[in-house]
Amino acid sequence: MSKNKLDFFDKVYKVVAKIPYGKVTTYGAIAEVCGIKSSARTVGWAINGAKESGLPCHRVVNRNGELTGKLHFGDPNLMEELLRNEGVEFKNNGRVN
Repeated sequence: MSKNKLDFFDKVYKVVAKIPYGKVTTYGAIAEVCGIKSSARTVGWAINGAKESGLPCHRVVNRNGELTGKLHFGDPNLMEELLRNEGVEFKNNGRVN
């Protein structure tokens, strides 16, 4: 993996670590904060590689409020359970409100 990609991943991890309890953000918003607005997919790759790190990766959703990362948590319901336990509200269609 290139040094630039590792540096970007480190930036992603620092941003994810700062997502407050009970709040969510998007892959695209993280990419923008990290300085590369069009890198939402790369943010997803970084987060997928960090799911065992203790970072609150469950607080990252796609731009439509969908839990696209839920399959990476072992149990497909775990991401939603974690968010609900933090008080995050969902719409009837299963998206974050």
